[in-house]
Amino acid sequence: MRHKRLAKKFGRSPEHREQLMRMLCAALIINDRIVTTLKKAKQARKDAEKLVTLARKGTLAARRLAAARLRSPEAVKKLFDTVVKQQEGRNGGYTRITKTGARRGDATEMCVLEWVVAETAPAAEQPAAPAEAAN
Repeated sequence: MRHKRLAKKFGRSPEHREQLMRMLCAALIINDRIVTTLKKAKQARKDAEKLVTLARKGTLAARRLAAARLRSPEAVKKLFDTVVKQQEGRNGGYTRITKTGARRGDATEMCVLEWVVAETAPAAEQPAAPAEAAN
């Protein structure tokens, strides 16, 4: 029985599953969005959000832990330099999953996993330019 087991197995060996999640997290960091199955995205979301929480510390030890987990120097650099700055002021919920429908071949539910980026103020709230006088 799988009582209180949180991680999915995906029909893979533990080493293969761990490498799959590393690859998905690194791809999300480098590309800002990935298209994958819903179950893989839900598991990758957990790992990616933990990496952002770790990177927010900004210490050398945190950078080394992230490098050990991601094994991609490019992804670690972008995580600490870009992604953390985008997520400043958020206390969690760094990613968004958007369902895109079923895959044609096997009807597996697909989705887009992407970072939630703080949006700027809408144009309606910004002060309008003074109107010109008619005469």
